[in-house]
Amino acid sequence: MATQVLSEIFSMAREVASPEPGDNRHGSRLMAEQRVRRGPTPEIFFTKRMDNSRLVKAQCPERKREMRSFASAMVMLFALVMFYGWQHYSSIQAGYHVETQKQQLAQLQEQNRQLRLSEAQLSDPARIDRMARQMGLQQPAPGQVVRPDGLLTGADGATMAMARELPLGR
Repeated sequence: MATQVLSEIFSMAREVASPEPGDNRHGSRLMAEQRVRRGPTPEIFFTKRMDNSRLVKAQCPERKREMRSFASAMVMLFALVMFYGWQHYSSIQAGYHVETQKQQLAQLQEQNRQLRLSEAQLSDPARIDRMARQMGLQQPAPGQVVRPDGLLTGADGATMAMARELPLGR
């Protein structure tokens, strides 16, 4: 029987080593190669269930100390990097704020200059007189202007004297 198995193995090996021309059956060749590699005994696999849930790893105090020091060093490094990033971001933000304020100041100064120029043009007495004459207004006659304090004003700007009673107060 052993000779029969060996002869079968050799015949398969010859099949794999020297394929016939025009033979395109790759699947049969692959199976033959696998049988030659396995040998005369079939492969049998048994599953073994392992339960490691009850296992407890022994703590190493030296390893624990190293991990604590490494973790604290990483926390400090992270804190320093975050502090640097926060400072950098704050300085950039302050720079943008200053530039915005400068632009707003320049805009307000230009607006103030425009308003002063407009005020000077609009309050020009010659312009006001010219516009009044175009609307048909004339110079006020003497005694026509009454001031809020009750005094009469003449055409030349002189005021007429009037006597008033002083309030009696104790």
